[in-house]
Amino acid sequence: MQEDNLFIEAHSKLKTVRDFLRFGISLFNKHNLFYGHGTTNVYDEVVYLILATLNLPLDVLEPYLDAIILDSEATLILDRFKKRAIDAIPASYLTNEAIIQGYSFYVDERVIIPRSFIPEILLNDGLTPFIEHVELVHDVLDLCTGNGSIAVIAADYFYDSEVIAVDIDNDALDVAAINIERYDMADRVTLLQSDLWNNLENKKFDLILTNPPYVDKLRMDTLSPEYLHEPEHALFGGDGGLDLVIKILQNACQYLNPNGVLVVEMGDNKEELEYIYPNLPFTWLTTANGDGFVFAITYEDLITNI
Repeated sequence: MQEDNLFIEAHSKLKTVRDFLRFGISLFNKHNLFYGHGTTNVYDEVVYLILATLNLPLDVLEPYLDAIILDSEATLILDRFKKRAIDAIPASYLTNEAIIQGYSFYVDERVIIPRSFIPEILLNDGLTPFIEHVELVHDVLDLCTGNGSIAVIAADYFYDSEVIAVDIDNDALDVAAINIERYDMADRVTLLQSDLWNNLENKKFDLILTNPPYVDKLRMDTLSPEYLHEPEHALFGGDGGLDLVIKILQNACQYLNPNGVLVVEMGDNKEELEYIYPNLPFTWLTTANGDGFVFAITYEDLITNI
């Protein structure tokens, strides 16, 4: 009841973007929210929710700070503030939008919110040591595609390629279809329901990209409330977090061309993986948040050492 009264008072008293910004920051701080689904701090989270709700450019706040908010707009902003603060729903589920490396994607609670490092690596030419010319990549697999963001960005970057985007979950593929249509990629990206490799038959790829579930049991048991809104099967990677990573490594060479490359994103258990596969020469790729989360390995190294 006290919270309800707070929002009623806010609706009657707050007038400008600046007012809602102050209120949102105070509210979110009060509820000790976690930020890890697109923003890293309370200020950016509140700014994003306000600007997205008002259909304003997400990179420009200053000109609008003293703009008056309409009653209907205030209702929507406060409703999203309430769901974010009280229910710990990630902002991207409230706006049905996730932004990754400048690309905007539709998301809802059928899929996890995309936050992969793989698009950053692609767009910063991080695979150049393995792929000298992007036009030579013709067949790409996005394994565990989720909302299709990696598949879309890969198709955009490897402009002469065809991409197959695979997921075990038909609900996730329905979301991916929305994003493929958004970017007019239907003739470049094919969606396929498959439990990892099961329905791929004898298809071969120049590049396999995958961001599989990799959260271990300990972390699953201690996740922040925000993550509990995401599909559990899209997060949980087995007791040690490496179940799917191991399955992918054991079978990838069957689906790679002789000059092909496998790129895998995983959690922070790099040492455990290297202990399991001491002979595999993993190349750990650098991202803005450091290395040790994404590795690349060639067909030749897989076929020789697994």
